[in-house]
Amino acid sequence: MQPRTPVAVFSLGGTISMSSLAGGEVVPSLGPAELVSAIPGLDRLPVALTLDAFRLLPAGTLAFANVLDLAAAIEAAFHAGKQGVVVTQGTNTIEETAFLLDLLHDRPEPVVVTGAMRNPTMAGHDGPANLLAAIQTAASPDSRDRGVLVAFNDEVHAARWVRKTHTTNPAAFSSPETGPVGVVVESRVRFTGGPSARLRAPRPTRTDVKVGLATATLGDEGDWLPAYADRLDGLVVAGFGCGHVHGAWPPILERIGERIPVVFTSRIGVGPVLANTYGFDGSEADLIRRRLVGAGRLDPFKARILLWTLLAAGADHDAIRAAYAEA
Repeated sequence: MQPRTPVAVFSLGGTISMSSLAGGEVVPSLGPAELVSAIPGLDRLPVALTLDAFRLLPAGTLAFANVLDLAAAIEAAFHAGKQGVVVTQGTNTIEETAFLLDLLHDRPEPVVVTGAMRNPTMAGHDGPANLLAAIQTAASPDSRDRGVLVAFNDEVHAARWVRKTHTTNPAAFSSPETGPVGVVVESRVRFTGGPSARLRAPRPTRTDVKVGLATATLGDEGDWLPAYADRLDGLVVAGFGCGHVHGAWPPILERIGERIPVVFTSRIGVGPVLANTYGFDGSEADLIRRRLVGAGRLDPFKARILLWTLLAAGADHDAIRAAYAEA
């Protein structure tokens, strides 16, 4: 008899777990037992599942503290002998929670995050297929040393690169910079290459850190930025193009940067910010001269996750700058 790979499934809620109220609207209500019972043929897979109804929340209600608690529970599951972990959650914050888990995950066993774009009351509900692919990926020895992965629509993406790119399409998740790192075919995950280097971050020691995200838009001179930044411990600026802002922003950001770290990235979300190509007021070179930190290829949401994690772990300005240089 083929041995069964022990895999833990943690459910956080989200569309994959929703059922109808009397008026027809859907809310999170289904636990992991209901989710796995909807997967045809799951009992024929050589896996032994442990189910944990960890949270039951819509994606936008999840907080950093929830994800840190989940990271601790995942680590405990691996210490207890699990060879893989699956997390189900709402899709709206998958790219952020998966990246945060990836920053904190330093073991070889895989963590695979998934969800659904169509809730169980809809025709073509994609939850069972996505969860099946996630379980197969988590149980595969080929998934080891790849950190946190996102399984969706029979594709497997690295947490570092994945983004939600559509509001309703079941093929909502993609990695525009790199493409998927693998696909699930005939119950087996097939990776396109070996494990890649990953960014790690120290484990946070507090959860009360506040990091804001300011997006540059046409004609915005940024006079509101000081009042906003006064409430923050760190700020990420999503600039135009290669990391540019209105010419009125740099002196404001420089003053803010005297108190808190300020990181700049691109609101486009694909491609790097530059360092020394443009030199006008508000260019990337201007921001760097004012000691702002470039986020490299990190999109605004992941740049914010990294800054929050570093600040919550007590990192100083030099350590923050070094982490973004590595990223």
